[in-house]
Amino acid sequence: MRILLLGAHGQVGWELQRSLAPLGELIALDHNTPEPADFAQPDALTAMVERVAPDAIVNAAAHTAVDRAESEPELAHTINATAPGMLARVAAARGALVVHYSTDYVFDGSGQHARTEDAPTGPLSVYGETKLAGEQAVRESGARHLILRTSWVYGARGQNFPKTMLRLAQERAELRVIADQVGAPTGAELLADVTAHALRAVRTQPALAGTYHVAAAGETSWHGLAGFAIHTAKALRPDLPWRVERIEPIPTTDYPTPARRPLNSRLDTARLQTAFGLQMPPWQAGVRRMLTEFLAPT
Repeated sequence: MRILLLGAHGQVGWELQRSLAPLGELIALDHNTPEPADFAQPDALTAMVERVAPDAIVNAAAHTAVDRAESEPELAHTINATAPGMLARVAAARGALVVHYSTDYVFDGSGQHARTEDAPTGPLSVYGETKLAGEQAVRESGARHLILRTSWVYGARGQNFPKTMLRLAQERAELRVIADQVGAPTGAELLADVTAHALRAVRTQPALAGTYHVAAAGETSWHGLAGFAIHTAKALRPDLPWRVERIEPIPTTDYPTPARRPLNSRLDTARLQTAFGLQMPPWQAGVRRMLTEFLAPT
């Protein structure tokens, strides 16, 4: 199998380079590789796919700056919706499989229950709207596809919330962290491994194609995640200059941002686990593993 990976140098793309490699010949491209894959110029993607001639396209590229998307909606739509739609149409013409990533931000965040794949959508932000449009474009293309919705992604590579909390914990005595947004922190490594497993299964069982939720088991708030990350990090590296003494829970209203965030980011992963025979590990295990790797003495 010949696999084209796009967005290869992001948090998820970096882990996909590892997880997809055993499945076949992997061509990993990004906007800054010798042959660039620039999603801001989607017309160029068609010719690139024709040259590579893949059997599967895994699209880990996206406009993920949630707040900035509010001030550049056209660019966000081009990257998150127009480009994935063009890729999917080319894939459909070639008979290639498409893997596309989406987000809990396609929902309105109301209620307390975990959303299933068939739950009504209702994005609150430009980012959520453009990611939902990207999903719809992939489905309408006619390409065989896997759309994987996930939440609160972090990884050992790149910047993310746990790393920010560790930095601030060494700079400030008190942190104020949102406590009324709830979801499941999901490691880029877990998402990449599930992707490889699902892609291989769909290649042999086409009926498994479709939309799935991928998230670690359990739930927490950003406040809970901050507390767990800092407590774990202190145990791993007591030698670091920790200053934090208190982590104060605050409501979303105390931390206004340009984009509205969903309060409820819970995703029901039962369909994924049943279809592919998987079990999602608890979110704490992934965060602990990432911190162990990130904080290892050099």
